[in-house]
Amino acid sequence: MTDETGTPPPEGPSRPNPAGPYGPGTGQQPAHRPGPFGPGGQVPPGADPAGGAMQPPGPPPGSVPPAPPMPPPGGEAAMGAPGSRPPRRGMPTWAVLVVVLVVALVSAGVGGFVGGRLGSPAAGGSSPDEEVKLNNAPSDAPSRAPDTIAGVAQRVSPSVVSIQPDDRARGGNGSGFIIDDDHVVTNFHVAGALEEGMEVAYSNGRTSPADIVGTRPESDLAVLKIRRPLRDVEPLQFGTSKDVTVGDQVIAIGAPLGLAGTVTTGIISAKDRSVALGEDGARTDIKALQTDAAINPGNSGGPLVDEQGRVIGVNTAIATMGGATGEQSGSIGLGFAIPSDVAKEVVDEIIDGGSGGGAGESGGSSSKAALGVALDTGYQDGGAQIADEEGAVTPGGPADEAGLRPGDVITRFDGRTVTDSETLQELVADKKPDDTVEIEYERDGKSETTEVTL
Repeated sequence: MTDETGTPPPEGPSRPNPAGPYGPGTGQQPAHRPGPFGPGGQVPPGADPAGGAMQPPGPPPGSVPPAPPMPPPGGEAAMGAPGSRPPRRGMPTWAVLVVVLVVALVSAGVGGFVGGRLGSPAAGGSSPDEEVKLNNAPSDAPSRAPDTIAGVAQRVSPSVVSIQPDDRARGGNGSGFIIDDDHVVTNFHVAGALEEGMEVAYSNGRTSPADIVGTRPESDLAVLKIRRPLRDVEPLQFGTSKDVTVGDQVIAIGAPLGLAGTVTTGIISAKDRSVALGEDGARTDIKALQTDAAINPGNSGGPLVDEQGRVIGVNTAIATMGGATGEQSGSIGLGFAIPSDVAKEVVDEIIDGGSGGGAGESGGSSSKAALGVALDTGYQDGGAQIADEEGAVTPGGPADEAGLRPGDVITRFDGRTVTDSETLQELVADKKPDDTVEIEYERDGKSETTEVTL
């Protein structure tokens, strides 16, 4: 892709190897233990959707956070930034500043920090009073060549909507995109947080109430139906994410912090980044697209498009600098999107499989297997440990029916060795609903075996 001068835009640097589990996207969530990124691009086992935490080899390449700077826990500025206190001279050589990365869902007001033990959400987002209010960009902008960033943005932006509560006294907002006359795709953690009533806002300022058609909590996807659709909006088309390669130019469009129609660009930084999506025992492992395009709270559910304007990902989460409970920082160039091949399959199932599914329910049957447990991603002693706390085993779920309990350590799954929580997530993801597997686990130092129907 070229800019309007014909010069290819420079590629932004990408940071290899971050990844992490994604947690619930509710507005206010309990505190958690954030977990850093470990080798191989995976967030080691430790807190929720976002513990003993492994420390990264060092802070990521310096990036300047927006002013005012967001200090990490402990009160010291993590990096130099305009208006921040300069580094103190004479720092003892043994002093080390550790920067912890966590993954955060990116719907403003409904995102939860992620990292550490799977299953414990944390607070994040902004209140309505904190949202920035700006007028939409003028609609009479000069046209640009279709193969430029500006040309793609002009074609795609009218099909991207903001998703907000129908009562503005309630906080939270996200993004979505139109796929046919009256259906919008977004994240589950956006739709679920606004189930009491929501509306979509078009790029021209018009709004319409919207209803949830169906959701897939385990894939963090939802489909909405617009009650008063606009007929002059061209739906977006899904591209093929398996054909995307590292270095390809991409564009993210959405409403970060309520700023509708925001366009950011970058490249595909990595493919098949192992992350865990979903909540309430319905987590599933996917191979996400990683991008350095700026994604911030409020971008959740918006499209990541290629240079032809085709949707190749659904923006869902970002890695952020670790902060105090209740804080949520912005983009540091580590964003994650659900691949379009996964999203299209799930969306087609929801639309074809039924209607009226509320938050946490599914229209039609799910194609993703689930075990029904929250894992302690900080466990390092071999195997995958079910978090040792109440609610870690979903009542009535597959693991519960099979007799598994919080604190059990799963060592083998369907005849294969389980080395850690990520291994177990991948093994479950390879199965289908209603598959029955044998699980070996340890409890109180004793090895036991059970059968589980996923």
